[in-house]
Amino acid sequence: MLTNILLYLAAVDDEVSYAEAEYITECTDRLSAICDASGVKKSKIGLNPLDYVTCGEPSFAEKYKPQAQAAGAGATGGQTGEQEEEKPSFEELMARLEALVGLDGVKKDVKNLVNLMKVRTLRRENGLPVPPMSLHMVFMGNPGTGKTTVARLISGLYAAIGVLSKGQLIEVDRSGLVAGYVGQTALKTQEAIKSALGGVLFIDEAYALSSGGENDFGREAIETILKAMEDHRDDLIVIVAGYDGPMEKFLSSNPGLASRFNKYFHFPDYNGEQLMAIFRAQCEKNSYKLTSEAESAAMEMFTALYEQRDDNFGNGRDVRNCFEDMIVRQSNRVAAMEAPGKEDLMAVLPEDLRDAEVQN
Repeated sequence: MLTNILLYLAAVDDEVSYAEAEYITECTDRLSAICDASGVKKSKIGLNPLDYVTCGEPSFAEKYKPQAQAAGAGATGGQTGEQEEEKPSFEELMARLEALVGLDGVKKDVKNLVNLMKVRTLRRENGLPVPPMSLHMVFMGNPGTGKTTVARLISGLYAAIGVLSKGQLIEVDRSGLVAGYVGQTALKTQEAIKSALGGVLFIDEAYALSSGGENDFGREAIETILKAMEDHRDDLIVIVAGYDGPMEKFLSSNPGLASRFNKYFHFPDYNGEQLMAIFRAQCEKNSYKLTSEAESAAMEMFTALYEQRDDNFGNGRDVRNCFEDMIVRQSNRVAAMEAPGKEDLMAVLPEDLRDAEVQN
C-alpha cells in the first residue's frame, strides 16, 4: 500500500525517475526493517518501483532489480525461474491455424501477413530497403469466434520467424489497464505493456476505453498505448478486438488509432455445421463417442442454434456450454447403471443432448 501511494505521488508529473524509484525503495526497505524488528508481519510480495520508471539514469536499477524480480515476479507477471515450455515450431503453429474450424478468410489473411514478414526479413538481410509498416491489428467479430486463439497463433508465428523476440500473448480488457485515480492508469497500462514486450498485447473489448467522457481515464490508457506502439514498434504488436460497430467508433475516437491500426481481420459467426464440427472435436478430444442418433440430434440442435441466434449468440462459447451440459446429463444417465463399462462411459446418446440448453 505504501509503495502504491508513493508511486502515485511520484507520477503526478506523468513521470517516475530512477531517483524517485530509489527513494521509494529506500523508504519501503527501511519500513520493512522496522517491521521485522518489531515482529510485525509484512507482505511478501509487492510492487517493484523500478518497473514504473519512465526517465532518468539506470545506475540504481542494477542494484535492486535482481532481488526485486526474484521476490516480486508473481506480482508483475514475470518469470519465476521455472523452466519455460518448449515453444512450438513454425510448422506446428501453421498446422494449428489450418485445423481451426471455419475462418477461411482469417486464415488467408494470417498466411499473407506471415509471407509478408518473411520477405521483409529477407530484404533486410540482403541490404534492400524495407518500407516502414504498421504491424498492429484490429479483430472484429462477436464473442466466441476464435479471436484470442488466432492472436496467440500470430504471436507464436511472428516469434518463430524472428519478428518478435518472445511470442507471448498478454490478454487484457479495460479493467486491466484503467485505474481509479489520476496518474495510476498510465502506470497500470505501462505494466501491461511491459509484460507484452516481445509479443502481443491483446486488448479485448477495446472500445470500452473510449466509451466514457472526455475526462474518462480510459483515454489516458489509449495515449499510453499509442506512445508504447511508437517507442517499441520493433518488438511489440497490439491487437484490439471487439464487436464491429463499437470498434469502428473506437478507432475514430482518436486520430492516432486509425493511423496505427490498418490491418483488419473479420471473424464471422460459426454456422450450424461449423458449430457441430467444434462440438465433435470436443467429444473426440475427451473420448466421448456420439452414436449416429446422437450425431443427428446434435446437428439439429446446432442448426437451430445458428438460425435462431440473437445478440447473445456466443458461437464457440455456446458449443462449450452445450458440451459441458452434455457431460452432466450423460454422467447422470451412466451413474444410474449398475455396472457401466468403458463403452458406456464413452457413449453419448440422443437423450444426453435433446434437452440441452445453450446458456447465453
